[in-house]
Amino acid sequence: MKTQRTHYVTATDGVTIGGTVHGQGRPLVFLHGGIGDSDIDWNRLLEHLTGRFTCHLPSMRGRGLSGDHPDLSLGRQVDDVLAYLDSIGGPTGLVGWSAGANLALGAAARSDAVDAVVLVEPPMRGLMDEREQAVIGDAVARMGELAAEGDLTAAVRAFAGGPFNDEEMAVAEDAGYFEAAGRYVPHLLNMLQQVVAYEGPTAEDPAVLGAISAPVLVLHGSDTMPFYHASARHVADHVPNARVREIPGAGHAAPLTHPETLAKTFAEFFVAARPSGLVS
Repeated sequence: MKTQRTHYVTATDGVTIGGTVHGQGRPLVFLHGGIGDSDIDWNRLLEHLTGRFTCHLPSMRGRGLSGDHPDLSLGRQVDDVLAYLDSIGGPTGLVGWSAGANLALGAAARSDAVDAVVLVEPPMRGLMDEREQAVIGDAVARMGELAAEGDLTAAVRAFAGGPFNDEEMAVAEDAGYFEAAGRYVPHLLNMLQQVVAYEGPTAEDPAVLGAISAPVLVLHGSDTMPFYHASARHVADHVPNARVREIPGAGHAAPLTHPETLAKTFAEFFVAARPSGLVS
């Protein structure tokens, strides 16, 4: 029997942050990547998790069930995550992919409610080499050009062509991922501008990472860009209780291409990380 429902919380600036909720058991909060929303990014994993976990899928402001606001800064979005976590009312596991992984790090550094964290390829921009900076920069520029022409599906496809490998692009295409996420392109362009301009603490800062007391598992694909490997190691080097695991055959888009493998890894980690070793 399906148990989908919705959950809403009001952020500190009055914006409503909403998410779909699936399953029963220990709560897990999933934070999506920069391209889509939580339902688009995580729906492939749900069938493997909802028998044991209550899966919360909140979306960033301006996406999914959440209200919009011009302030899309990293600090504001971390505040949104904290408000959502606090509303659950108990210890919570936290999962983040890509941009959502960085938000998860920022929230885990400030929340006593987070008792375990899984990160899927957190992107540490400061660890990119010149070639990687050029690849991502070109992808963002092309997205902007296509958005200006009104082709939002092509725009999001162009952006994904930076971090996604060829196999992932084909899987995403077949799944209708780019069509589903195209409506968020203007929001994504705005957010990326604010990320570059942001001067507050970020997930790369050793002080932020060092403040995380919960156990952390950092996942990266074997077939991803090198800076994602470096980002995973950077987290593990600075979070007191963190370890890294590679997902064989995966690139950056593992939630799309390897959902069953990820779900199994999540379940094993969250069960083991709970002090009692049990899922209630």
